[in-house]
Amino acid sequence: MTDQAPQTAKSPRQRGSTAQMVYDQLKRSILELTLTPGSPLDEVSLSEQFDMSRTPIREALVRLVAEGLVRTLPNRNTVVAAIDFEQLPVYFEALALMYRVTTRAAALHRQAPDLVEIRRFEAAYAEAVDRRDALAMIQANRDFHMAIAMAGGNFYFTGLFDRLLDEGRRILRLYYRSFDDRLPAQYVEEHARMVAAIEARDTETADRLAAAHADQIVRQIQSYIRREGVIDTLLGDRLP
Repeated sequence: MTDQAPQTAKSPRQRGSTAQMVYDQLKRSILELTLTPGSPLDEVSLSEQFDMSRTPIREALVRLVAEGLVRTLPNRNTVVAAIDFEQLPVYFEALALMYRVTTRAAALHRQAPDLVEIRRFEAAYAEAVDRRDALAMIQANRDFHMAIAMAGGNFYFTGLFDRLLDEGRRILRLYYRSFDDRLPAQYVEEHARMVAAIEARDTETADRLAAAHADQIVRQIQSYIRREGVIDTLLGDRLP
């Protein structure tokens, strides 16, 4: 009788891979608004859904909580984080300001390696637009504007802008949805004009272009969410 090989526990790398898979799928569903604000995220149910133990589920949820996409309630239940539509005017005001100051600072302080990074994410964004891949657009847009912020060299600006861009990912999803994910070419070209102004160290033009870029995004989102039923569809029975 031959000895059977003992079963071994999953390696940390395997466990990390399963947690990553859960994280990726949940994040996609949240950003796509398939999982609407307030949707419960029960570890037991998710464990059954993904056919795995609760450990990788818990690890994925911890990451999503850290990113502000998921919230743990006082009763320890976990839900998809709310979108505070009442605070959108304040959010938009802060976002527009950060578009301007980071782009202006980049035009003033950028170095040659900064331009390489900025152009790399500009190209990634244009490719995502061509594919009509909304989630890739959201990520590439974030990377593009963060590269601009980094070129400006002010870590206070960078930290605040990073937070604002993360908080606004689902709002940006509404922006792309308002175009049926067919973003007009003129909005891709806005990025190119901003990069040109940064490269030319033209701070005034960089500021003006960033302000206009932010303004059209805000107006488009505001117009979309005012349409009848948009907020109700997102919040459903969880509306107060």
